[in-house]
Amino acid sequence: MIIISFSILYVMKIHSQNHAQIVYISQRNSMAFQDSLFLTDNVAMYHKEKKSAYDVLSPYFKPKTFKSREILKQIKRDFFIPEPVRLMSDESSGMTVSIEEIKIKDQYSSSYFHFKLH
Repeated sequence: MIIISFSILYVMKIHSQNHAQIVYISQRNSMAFQDSLFLTDNVAMYHKEKKSAYDVLSPYFKPKTFKSREILKQIKRDFFIPEPVRLMSDESSGMTVSIEEIKIKDQYSSSYFHFKLH
């Protein structure tokens, strides 16, 4: 009986750990999907600001329904955008690469990168 009891306790512990990981991954994926609303070409101008998805997307399109606007206004993120890193080739006629990191902070902070070839 003792061995069976310990086995059941062990299985229950593993199950609860897996459940917590599944919830974390599910929430993290949902936040990553919402983060994509903020990854516009002009995101660098929001350095050290908190913006709603509506503020960021409004130059690109205007939602027609009031409910859509309100949902976008409720999704907010803090931005931190360090100076871009520029990589130049050894040749004078070569291309340069600009790497811009975008840090979006919320319950699950994330980093994204813009790469530009010049």
